[in-house]
Amino acid sequence: MFGSIKNCHNVKDFRKLAKKKLPSPIFHYIDGGSDDEVTYRRNTESYEQCDLIPDVLSGVNKETLDLSTTVMGQKLDMPLYCAPTALQRLFHHDGEMAVGKAAEKFGTMFGLSSLGTFSIEDIAKEIKTPKLFQLYVHKDEGLNRSMLDRAKAANFETLALTVDTASGGNRERDLYTGFTYPLKLSLSSMMEFILKPTWGINHVTHKKFELSQLKDHVKEGTSVAISVGEYFTKMLDDKLDWKRAEEINKYWGKPFAIKGIMSVEDAKRAVDIGASAVMVSNHGGRQLDGSVTPFDQLAEIVDAVGDKIDVICEGGIRRGTHVLKALSLGAKACSGGRMYLYALAAGGQQGVERAIGKLREEIERDMILMGINSIDQLSRKNIKFR
Repeated sequence: MFGSIKNCHNVKDFRKLAKKKLPSPIFHYIDGGSDDEVTYRRNTESYEQCDLIPDVLSGVNKETLDLSTTVMGQKLDMPLYCAPTALQRLFHHDGEMAVGKAAEKFGTMFGLSSLGTFSIEDIAKEIKTPKLFQLYVHKDEGLNRSMLDRAKAANFETLALTVDTASGGNRERDLYTGFTYPLKLSLSSMMEFILKPTWGINHVTHKKFELSQLKDHVKEGTSVAISVGEYFTKMLDDKLDWKRAEEINKYWGKPFAIKGIMSVEDAKRAVDIGASAVMVSNHGGRQLDGSVTPFDQLAEIVDAVGDKIDVICEGGIRRGTHVLKALSLGAKACSGGRMYLYALAAGGQQGVERAIGKLREEIERDMILMGINSIDQLSRKNIKFR
């Protein structure tokens, strides 16, 4: 049934098609969380703990809709953007370039990871939509400075500092499948790649896989195979603190977000160091299992800092109604990774465009059914918790 992206109508459909196309270790890298994956599942389930309350006879129709929002000074045509994610050319040979071009088509923001597989410069040359660079602070200070300088020189509009990686999460699916980068095949995993020959042909006949921001600085992930969890534990700066975050913000000198905020107290500290936004995120359930979900924390964080700083809800979004629920609680925008990664694996740029387009259609249709013309009309009167 799901042999073509034309038969994919939602994120679940794209997930099924991605599973058919990707070798098992790579699919499970996208699909997995940490430990028992409780938080990973609850990230989506938490949106189902409340219901939307529509207004009727409001005269709203598609021609009157305004989905635009402004986040960190960037005008977006829709309140959902593509969060930065690593290793994208493992999922499809066009990787981040395909995602960036799809985001540009819909006038929304595109995030590039420190562990990206296209360079900062290549992305800047081709992608004109608002761009966010996501910084993992490494123990190698020269690498940190290089990435910041390159992103500034390439005119990336915003920076997100990821702060929830003091240690790598226990991603047990990767342990079972043996997933590393570069890929290290075992007898058990080799069959998975043999069974997906199209992926293998595309992988070896296109541009050589690389971690474009890292390759000139570290061997791990470039010539030395390592898992993502092990990379975080071994290579990232486990001494990262608020003072260092403030220094990075000052050095960057442009709109700056802290990605991985989950408590009111930390959101207030982000305001204190001059951040432009907080991304309420638990790394897609890939770090601390059993932690609270972004949607669960959203209202408290908005109440505490929403009048001073942009609050973004990131994680678990699978439907347009999820976006409207987050906006009703006061988020300025939402972001996600798996929502487009499955589509990237399923169909490259066309897949991502279809996934974003389907989510936009859902948001538009749901706004009409809610009786609202613009997203700034959403408020807590539109939502009821069970």
